Amino acid sequence: MRKLVADYLGENGVRVTAVATGTEMAQALAEHAIDLIVLDLRLAEEDGMQLARNLRQESAVPIIIVTGKQEEPDRVMGLELGADDYVTKPFSPRELLARIRAVLRRYQTAKEVLPPRSEKRRAYRFAGWELNLASRRLTSPEGRRVDVSNGELNLLQAFCASAQRVLTREQLLDLSRLNGAEVYDRSIDVQILRLRRKIEPNPAQPQYIKTERGIGYVFNVTVEVLH
Repeated sequence: MRKLVADYLGENGVRVTAVATGTEMAQALAEHAIDLIVLDLRLAEEDGMQLARNLRQESAVPIIIVTGKQEEPDRVMGLELGADDYVTKPFSPRELLARIRAVLRRYQTAKEVLPPRSEKRRAYRFAGWELNLASRRLTSPEGRRVDVSNGELNLLQAFCASAQRVLTREQLLDLSRLNGAEVYDRSIDVQILRLRRKIEPNPAQPQYIKTERGIGYVFNVTVEVLH
């Protein structure tokens, strides 16, 4: 299966290094500039979940995990570990290629909008609100924890990192799906509406998330960065 997938991806413009073990993967990472890893969690003699855990601790490289059809706990745990997407066996190489391209596009958008990972930011504050990046927790000006989905939190992080800058709908949709967030609403406008209901004093007349008609949205508020 590994050879079939590697051949298909190679025929479609993707440079592939195919390896069979964690040791070979570590060697490939040391020798090549790897943009993304497709990792099968069910390996013959190794724990794929542990490999994914080690990868995420040591690197920010995007990961797509491969699991069996009946292995939902593995998929959930893989996403919680920081995998960016998954495919279930049996899958078509065409589907995998589409998912690879989508994850790479999201990371490119993040590179354009978000600060580099080397710049450690602990939290953002705006208008009395605090978004803690480590705990992924949003706290209101009254000190109350506000429940937000992963996608909404990703959006708010993008807005805080790019305050006063117009972000397109396409950029925001990509950013909302980072960190394995499963975003089901195709319309970014629906996600923005939900986020406004949680943080705006008057969601009908938003003060923070302003609409730029025909383009996207801008976070019209002063943001303090906490390191």
